[in-house]
Amino acid sequence: MRYSSYVLKRVAISLVTILIIISFNFFLFRILPGDPVRLLFRNPNLTKEQIDALNRKFGLDKPLYEQFLIYVFNSLRGEFGLSFFYRKSVFDILVPRLINSIVLILPATVIAILLGMLFGVLAAWRRGDRVDVSILAVSMGLYSIPTFWLGGMFILLSIYYLHLPIGGMVTHGITHQDIFSYLEDLFSHLILPLVTLTLVLYGQFTIIMRNSLIDVLTEDYIQAALAKGLSVSRLLRKHALPNAMLPMISIIAINLGLVVGGAVLTETVFNWPGVGRLIYDAILRRDYPILQGAFYIIAVSVVLANLIADILYGFLDPRVRY
Repeated sequence: MRYSSYVLKRVAISLVTILIIISFNFFLFRILPGDPVRLLFRNPNLTKEQIDALNRKFGLDKPLYEQFLIYVFNSLRGEFGLSFFYRKSVFDILVPRLINSIVLILPATVIAILLGMLFGVLAAWRRGDRVDVSILAVSMGLYSIPTFWLGGMFILLSIYYLHLPIGGMVTHGITHQDIFSYLEDLFSHLILPLVTLTLVLYGQFTIIMRNSLIDVLTEDYIQAALAKGLSVSRLLRKHALPNAMLPMISIIAINLGLVVGGAVLTETVFNWPGVGRLIYDAILRRDYPILQGAFYIIAVSVVLANLIADILYGFLDPRVRY
């Protein structure tokens, strides 16, 4: 009964958070400087009648409170209005870009999590020796390297040695004969951004896993288990890792929640047509509906991912729910 109350409380808090996000998302773009219509068309010869017609088309002629109510109602239904630049539904633009981002970011995140946990456990168990120092140095280095610099190095490496595609999702201007030729083309374009993003994400997972496990391994019950002659594999699997995973759940949840938000730097460097590149282009074009829709999806995904993490916390550690 206590666990169900804990879950209901977390769900209620998440719903309130989403409503706050919707409100913040609406007013954030209303206080930005500039007239969206004039910024969009950049035509000094627009007449007042033409500007009024465009404002009516995009719903900018209504009072602010009415715009807010319409926005909240439409956001809850997944309606984000019309793009200023593309002149079509934001939802129709976001969905294919969202799929493209997931194709890149989800496998990169999963691989980084698995590698980070593996090398984090190894470094924690061998703490203080050469293995630990080497893993920690590599992790800190990758965590500190700017994404655009690492991506640029891979582009140069590909131009001179690897000869892999350095931009786009597939080769433009060719017709794929079957699904296998399409997947082969897609995979060749995926390699460089996937490796770049995996290496960028790998460092933080390794460092967090290592530090968390080191804290657990210094606990008295771990030392008592070792004194009883418990095997290393059983000690790690049954006692140390379940407790060390608690901090990892939060960082994993946040990163998985951000999958739908794309990777702005990676997608921009490699011209990958995902949500991250869409956000970058929308900022340059002052396309506020696109930015509102993208930020809304990202924020809600992070809230839901953290809700799942909170529920798992309560399941793995009963102290949390109390």
